[in-house]
Amino acid sequence: MYRKVRLLNVTVDDVSMQELVERFREGVLLTLHVDMIMKLQKDREFYELLPRFDLATCDSQILIWGARVMGTPLRERVSGSDYFPRFYMHHKDDPSVTIFICGGAPGVAEVAQQNINAKVGRTMVVGVNSPSRGFDQDPAEIERMIAQINESRATVLVVGLGGGRQEKFIFKYRHRMPGVRLYLPLGGTIDYEAETLKRPPKWLTNVGLEWLYRLVREPRQRWQRYLVHQPPYLYLLLKDRLGLYRNPFRDAEPQPEVKTT
Repeated sequence: MYRKVRLLNVTVDDVSMQELVERFREGVLLTLHVDMIMKLQKDREFYELLPRFDLATCDSQILIWGARVMGTPLRERVSGSDYFPRFYMHHKDDPSVTIFICGGAPGVAEVAQQNINAKVGRTMVVGVNSPSRGFDQDPAEIERMIAQINESRATVLVVGLGGGRQEKFIFKYRHRMPGVRLYLPLGGTIDYEAETLKRPPKWLTNVGLEWLYRLVREPRQRWQRYLVHQPPYLYLLLKDRLGLYRNPFRDAEPQPEVKTT
C-alpha cells in the first residue's frame, strides 16, 4: 500500500514511476491531471467510480505543486505518457503481455501499433480500434469493439477516449473482457506513440509549462482544458489551503459506522 495524498476530492497514491512499472500488473490505473480533477467537481458518475481504481497517480506538475502547497508533497509526477513506453519496454520479452489500443483518430492507433512493435521486436500490440465520436451511443459498434478486443487475446487494454469517458467505458464493460488483466486509460498517449504529436522538451515539463506548449501546438483541442479549467483549479486550491473547500459530492462519501447499543 502506498501513502495516500488528497487533492481536493480525490486521493492519489504516492507511487514512483519505477514502482508503477515494476509492480502494477493487474487492475485499473487512473492518471490524474487538472482537466480530470475539474471534471470530478461536476461529474458525479465519474466521481463515484474513484473507489474502483486500483491505483491513482499524479499526471500534472501543477497538481504536484498543489500537493506541496497543502503540505503533503508527492515524490514525483507519474504521467501516463511517460509511463506507457517504460511499461512496454519493461515487458518487451514477456510474451504474456500483449496490448490492444482503443482510441485515437482514424489511422493513428495503427501507426502507434507499428511503432511499438518495432521498438520491442515482437507483436506486442495485437489489435487496434479507432471508435467513432459517438460510439458510446451505438450498441452495435460497442459489441464489435468488445468482440475485437476479446478475439485479440490481449492482456492489456489501452483506452484513449478522453478523460472521464474512457474510465466509464472500462468500468461499464470490463466484465465482458475476461482476458484483459490491466486497463490503462491514457488519453493522448496514443498520439505520442504514433508521433502525430511531439513531446515537449523535458525542461518545459519540469517547470510546469507543458500546458503552454500543448496549447500553442493544439489550440483548438487544448484551450478549454488550460484556459477554462486550470484557473478554477487554482482558486479551489486556495480555498482548500484556507480550509474553505467543500467536496461537491460529500453526501456520496462513505459515512462512519454508527454503533448502537
